[in-house]
Amino acid sequence: MTTDRTLSRRLDAGPVICAEGFLFELERRGYLSAGEFVPEVALDHPEALRALHVDFQRAGSDIVEAFTYNGHREKMRVIGKEDLLEPLNRSALAIAREVADRRPGDLMAGNISNTNVWDPADTARQTEVRAMFEEMVGWAVEAGADLIIGETFYYAGEALAALEAARASGLPIVLTLAPMAMDEMADGVGIVETCQRLEQAGADVVGLNCFRGPDTMLPWLRRIRAAVSCHVGALPVPYRTTAKEPTFFNLSDDGARVPSPHGRTFPTALDPLQTNRYEIGAFAREAAALGVNYLGVCCGASPMLIREVAEAVGRTTEASRYSERMQHHFMYGSHERLPDHIAALGDRA
Repeated sequence: MTTDRTLSRRLDAGPVICAEGFLFELERRGYLSAGEFVPEVALDHPEALRALHVDFQRAGSDIVEAFTYNGHREKMRVIGKEDLLEPLNRSALAIAREVADRRPGDLMAGNISNTNVWDPADTARQTEVRAMFEEMVGWAVEAGADLIIGETFYYAGEALAALEAARASGLPIVLTLAPMAMDEMADGVGIVETCQRLEQAGADVVGLNCFRGPDTMLPWLRRIRAAVSCHVGALPVPYRTTAKEPTFFNLSDDGARVPSPHGRTFPTALDPLQTNRYEIGAFAREAAALGVNYLGVCCGASPMLIREVAEAVGRTTEASRYSERMQHHFMYGSHERLPDHIAALGDRA
């Protein structure tokens, strides 16, 4: 591993991998509540957050992204815990820094994201959002972050405001968008145009994360890659979104015998709609072939899927020691000790 901490130089040399998706994975593990999706785990169970960071790192993630998604002032007000805002952020950042330092050359990222209160017509709201970004970026700088990630923006204006706050840090900046089904940003600005504006305003990496699975993210990546000269990022959700249902917000599951009580598969009934690991590997290879070097997986990610991304672009990770070896499986194996009559049961299994 190189000890070079310059993000653009690392990207120039080849793929850099970043694991996201902490919300879904930690909810599955029983450490935060679906719906609220507030990262209180950084205070309540720091050992669980650290373990997930380590698992993602072993799987190939070069960037340890502090889990402060939804850890902003407005979300903490919604759940009545604004007093925990700064301790939560500082704990998440300290855990991320500790894990990054386990492996020389890994980077630690501070994180800011969509606030869900940005209003293109309300300058007072915009000022409030900017203040949220500024305090979170300030804490990230104090914690020794190597870069700032701004992610999951569906308003162009909010993405640009996040970039402005991040630029004050003097650190490299990754800014990824999460367009909804309308195929433009929620304030009517084009997706590609927003990426161009972000590049022009100083982002080191622009691109897409979350909301869209491989099949509905790749067409936009092709257009973005052709339209910007900076590095491009791609972190899909591992769900089978389609042209008819382009985001995981609108995925249907007609086969569900017991539908979710809130009427949608998102976010707690998406399980049958997941991509398999081979689909994620194929996405990573295709994105890399386009010249997309900042790669990962967002909500729904697991360490296994991050390993799949890493191996798809030619990397061998710590977790590759446990990559599949079907030659030793009783049904598929070729080892001389595997009896033919047992393997033959596979056809009837």
